[in-house]
Amino acid sequence: MPYTSTPVDMQELGEKIQESSAFIEDIYTELNKVIVGQRYMIDRLLVGLLADGHVLLEGVPGLAKTLTVSSLAKVINTKFQRLQFTPDLLPADLIGTLIYNQKEAEFTVKKGPIFSNIILADEINRSPAKVQSALLEAMQELQVTIGETTYPLDEPFLVLATQNPVEQEGTYPLPEAQVDRFMMKINIDYPTESEELEIMRRMAKTGKKEELKPVITTEKVLKARKVVDQIYIDEKVEQYIIDLVFATRNPEKYGLDDLSELINFGASPRASINLNLAARAHAFMEHRAYVTPEDVRTIAMDVLRHRIIPTFEAEAEEVTSEDLIDRVMSSVQVP
Repeated sequence: MPYTSTPVDMQELGEKIQESSAFIEDIYTELNKVIVGQRYMIDRLLVGLLADGHVLLEGVPGLAKTLTVSSLAKVINTKFQRLQFTPDLLPADLIGTLIYNQKEAEFTVKKGPIFSNIILADEINRSPAKVQSALLEAMQELQVTIGETTYPLDEPFLVLATQNPVEQEGTYPLPEAQVDRFMMKINIDYPTESEELEIMRRMAKTGKKEELKPVITTEKVLKARKVVDQIYIDEKVEQYIIDLVFATRNPEKYGLDDLSELINFGASPRASINLNLAARAHAFMEHRAYVTPEDVRTIAMDVLRHRIIPTFEAEAEEVTSEDLIDRVMSSVQVP
């Protein structure tokens, strides 16, 4: 049943979603044992997991980005690898290489850490372009070539990359075409005063920290993805997604003439696809069988933030891509 057609039985689909999405609360409960606050980050990581989309997290060091990702992998009971990106990292350190066996007089394959389910690419913008492209190719193709042999990657395969703000020293900004392969880019902010007080009380001690237990398997995640595919999205909501994306490319057609001088490149077709997928994943997390315009609006900033390139004029006027998205979302009519 195509998701765009009217479901035969919305009640039956709703019951299926209620049952298959029950684990969402279990994940929140378990993560809250070690993560204070950061509900926004956890929500977006779950959207990426359910919608099969990679997530780029940006924020200064010390905001629990690494802890949140590693904790998520523990509660899902899946294979996890953390890769610390550095300027001297090589593509072979990531994907693997051929090793010559003198005894057998032949080459054998040594697979790299990318052969896992959840990859934490820590400080991805601290490594040069060759390493970044090796990772991003695997993200796009879901396969890796070592020597003359191509190896498929396991499912689910999810890259959660962190990066420091690009103005920091020793960073290599990701090219726009590569950043576009991430479903979402989310900006992580400092915790509130009360959250930081709780963080200090929990973490300011020596010894072993709280252990997390798995609450879901990878098989259940893959089944949940199939249910997400069945969530109903009305044609008007689909058109709303298209209008948002096209307003970034042809703002004058949406009464936003002044934005023509401020947007260098609008959102790519990946934006439409990912807005659709992420909105359905968000509806699933809300235990609903259908997508509302509010699902789209909730997720739109994270899907579009890294896909709109401001002009030099916009940068001179200190207008960011988020400012441009706010204008678009406030002008495009909501169905």
